[in-house]
Amino acid sequence: MQQLTAMETEVQANYTYMGRSFADISINDNSSSAFSDCNSDRSGEFPTASSQSRRLLIACASDDSDDLIEQLVSDLESSSIDEKKQAAMELRLLAKNKPENRLKIARAGAIKPLISLISSSDPQLQENGVTAILNLSLCEDNKELIATSGAIKPLVRALRIGTSTAKENAACALLRLSQVDENKIAIGRSGAIPLLVNLLETGNIRGKKDASTALYTLCAVKENKIRAVESGIMKPLVELMADFGSNMVDKSAFVLSVLVTVAEARTALVEEGGIPVLVEIIEVGSQRQKEIAAAILLQICGDNLAYRTMVTREGAIPPLIELTVSGTSRAKQKAEALIALLRQPRSGNIAATTSDVSL
Repeated sequence: MQQLTAMETEVQANYTYMGRSFADISINDNSSSAFSDCNSDRSGEFPTASSQSRRLLIACASDDSDDLIEQLVSDLESSSIDEKKQAAMELRLLAKNKPENRLKIARAGAIKPLISLISSSDPQLQENGVTAILNLSLCEDNKELIATSGAIKPLVRALRIGTSTAKENAACALLRLSQVDENKIAIGRSGAIPLLVNLLETGNIRGKKDASTALYTLCAVKENKIRAVESGIMKPLVELMADFGSNMVDKSAFVLSVLVTVAEARTALVEEGGIPVLVEIIEVGSQRQKEIAAAILLQICGDNLAYRTMVTREGAIPPLIELTVSGTSRAKQKAEALIALLRQPRSGNIAATTSDVSL
């Protein structure tokens, strides 16, 4: 597969101050646990005790579901809306409950008719189509086929006008597709970013989590970072980071950490009052939250005296000193680098610039 160029992705570098190198201040390898809950659909299993549900239970327990899968794929082309709904629902659950079925369903030709359901005006049909595509996208071998079969634009449409469940599952499906590098740009250019930012701001807790997870992955690409900032992402990110009861502090901070490598995001962060929020996280957050916040502040302060002054005036140095004593080794490294930067004389030489700092 074609890889993104160096200009399109972020590269890791070192931070150097007064001849001392602070290598590997990346925080990305800590992000997996923060974004671990955007997987298959979290719907109920089998809605009734009908004959269809019984055959589905048997198929999920059996090693041979091929005949049922072929029949269900055929039913997706039925002229009956009810038959299409039933077929999509059963394929969705077969893909959810048995991983080996995901490739079988794709190979049986289900992907294109399922994508066509995503554009349906019937909310339930659309929701089942979106969710079936999400579950199929959990198979690595299906991702490229789903994208090349034209799923991205219908998923974005579902993100715009679907039910709350369809929106959440569309966000998750776009996340899965964005794990193939070349899809990140296509998804960004399809109009997904503003819709994901809106879901982050206005969705329920699951919607916020799914949106943040998708945005974190998509914003590995520079042009998507710019789109996110232009779509107003900074306001909900700062608000969620400031709310320790939101269960979104870590996720929001990780999204912010990939955005602040561009100047537009740093400016927007400061304008939205992000510096006091980040300093508070260093004071009272968890160990992981403190590390993320220190890394973000280090990034935004790199070559900007005004921002360094703002951080200092917010009282960042005392909790940073505490972090050098009580933090993890990685947090200590980031805190030491930031303290050194904040304490430098205004007329002094600094060897680092924002481009030298990798999150």
